[in-house]
Amino acid sequence: MIRKITQWFEQQAFGVCQWLGDKLGIRTTTVRMYFIYLSFFTFGSPIIIYFILAFFLENKRYFKPFYSRKRPSVWDIE
Repeated sequence: MIRKITQWFEQQAFGVCQWLGDKLGIRTTTVRMYFIYLSFFTFGSPIIIYFILAFFLENKRYFKPFYSRKRPSVWDIE
């Protein structure tokens, strides 16, 4: 029963902890534990950060065109 719940949660989760762990070079379980500990100590404020990161990860295809545009160099004359 517990295994089914954890599998369902991992499939439905946004992947924020995995993405953050990959970017920082640490294990995903460590990031999850820090989120849990910080949530207890700060009365849930890291959950807000988690949801903001989840929003950006889910919608990054809409934000990516702004960053992927190649800017012309100052020295290029057209």
